[in-house]
Amino acid sequence: MSRPRLDGTRFALAGPGRVGASLARWLAAHGAQPVAFAGRPGSQTAARLALELGGRAVTTSELTSADADLLLLALPDGVLGAAAADLACRAQAAVALHTAGALSFEILAPLAAAGVATGGWHPLRAFPEASRDPADARGVFFALDGAPPALAAGRRLAEALGGESAPVPASARPLYHFAATLAAGGVTTLLACAADLASRLGLPDAVRAGYAELARGALAAAAAAADPADAITGPAARGDAATIERHLEALERAAPDLLPLALEVARATLAQRARREPPDAERRALSAGLERAELLDRPKVRVLTSLRKP
Repeated sequence: MSRPRLDGTRFALAGPGRVGASLARWLAAHGAQPVAFAGRPGSQTAARLALELGGRAVTTSELTSADADLLLLALPDGVLGAAAADLACRAQAAVALHTAGALSFEILAPLAAAGVATGGWHPLRAFPEASRDPADARGVFFALDGAPPALAAGRRLAEALGGESAPVPASARPLYHFAATLAAGGVTTLLACAADLASRLGLPDAVRAGYAELARGALAAAAAAADPADAITGPAARGDAATIERHLEALERAAPDLLPLALEVARATLAQRARREPPDAERRALSAGLERAELLDRPKVRVLTSLRKP
């Protein structure tokens, strides 16, 4: 079944950074027409996007989007409220959507007071750099909230891009966004820790590349599973206390700063596996040992209490 196109939809963008530029390119590739790109004074990003996609380049403090159907705000969380108040002083589009994952549509209250239907349209995707390929939008989840016209606009945009969408209410947004940081930044942080440890040990680059390949395979298995917890592997998932203790003893000697992380990951592993199946005797014993484990500060050394201490 063919997806609807966005022909005839006119949009303005405030915030032409990695997220904003990606969304603008995706929308334009599916028929939407850019009318304005607004950035900081002196910034060249808005001008480059206007040259690439059409429309005019302005500063955010100059932007009026009354000639557009949609105002898209891809601005940092910390400036979004002030920007909404400033934009509300001028005529804007009938619908305004922000892309902040942790904030509800209420951050755009000044625009709502000016008669704009406001909402949130958060793409659940990492943007380490701006996307140039509209195919990158396929399968992306967009978190919606807001007034009915904003919800309808967000659903239509997501469908046209080949994505998925559903409401994520204000009460859930902070933890929805925290979970997003675990799924993207958290996973990447763990991989960076693995690569850092390999470097400290003087291991070759091929080992770090191997960790990345291992992570790709594990994530693919987790994505294909009925629940990601079903795909968790490793000594903690098996309840292998002896191997975990060898890991911790080696960390104490070579990388004591990673001991708290190792303990918390092992505890979280057991908790997630326990959601899916009752723990066996080995996992129950390991869980009890991890609950007893403490990191004790001593001069120039950190001592880990035994996991198998009664």
